[in-house]
Amino acid sequence: MLSTASFAETAALAGDPARANMLAALMDGRALTATELARVAGITPQTASGHLARLTGAGFLAMERQGKHRYYRLASPAIANMLEGIMAVAGDLNGGDGPRKKKAVVVGPRDKALRRIRTCYDHLAGQVAVAMADRMVERGFLDISGDGGALTDEGVIHLRGIGVDLDSAAMRSSRRGGPIFCRPCLDWSERRSHIAGSVGAAICHACFSQDWMRRIKGTRAVAITPSGHLALSKAFGADIPG
Repeated sequence: MLSTASFAETAALAGDPARANMLAALMDGRALTATELARVAGITPQTASGHLARLTGAGFLAMERQGKHRYYRLASPAIANMLEGIMAVAGDLNGGDGPRKKKAVVVGPRDKALRRIRTCYDHLAGQVAVAMADRMVERGFLDISGDGGALTDEGVIHLRGIGVDLDSAAMRSSRRGGPIFCRPCLDWSERRSHIAGSVGAAICHACFSQDWMRRIKGTRAVAITPSGHLALSKAFGADIPG
């Protein structure tokens, strides 16, 4: 049974102004670094680290390592629902005006072409890559979480149908020291997951080999061809960014 002390402690964690600003900034589903969250909260990175440790320890946030960086996101939909409820009540108490508009957090590369779509080692990243992953999840082709990713049987059929060589992907993963077959990769600019591992590499290869995409010399940005846009929209959904 929930104790009054536990209730008060939970409310105090969310009620601190700096922590409240951090939590509000994470409500859009992205993951942010400690530096970015410190900027949102208007505090020093050192102070932010202490707040983030408390929020993570209490189960409000989940921390994910990617290379040398640590990214923080809301730990679960239950946390997001709780915060949304608090925001709704706060809006009513403030006369229905709602919470104050928070300053947008700009992340990732400023180059629009890099933000749209680029290579991330051997797979695709950026707005288009995240949208592709989202559409696969929505259609039941892919199960993905912070812990890992897996193609469903329908997903295997779908990818084979658009020319993705999953047999070669499986062989790469079966080799000693080979890459994981399918895994999420936190997108640098979108701060949501795109598809990596052998599957991500196979999708990337299929896009280039079928001339759906072309590399742009001197940059990681990728150009989508007219035929590629039609093919990607058909394969992954009409709302794939053009």
